[in-house]
Amino acid sequence: MSDESGDLTPIKPERIAQELARFHALRQTGGLKQDVLDQKFARIVQELRSRRIDGSRADIVAALKPLVESGAVSQGEHDRLLTQLGMA
Repeated sequence: MSDESGDLTPIKPERIAQELARFHALRQTGGLKQDVLDQKFARIVQELRSRRIDGSRADIVAALKPLVESGAVSQGEHDRLLTQLGMA
């Protein structure tokens, strides 16, 4: 999710959904240990906290809803993200 230009532009909810879907795919392949996955998730959350999210909780939920419904993101990951961001 890092922006190489160093610009701290707000992150769109759609981008958050893409990153969470990538995380879910990594988790599903089983190629990474749980502690590595936890660190990656923590980095995602840390970056979201350090940059402004260009949208509300409702916008984030709306962006994630189709991914949860299709199975591209688990309900647990969805809930964990919102909890970690203080939006639960």
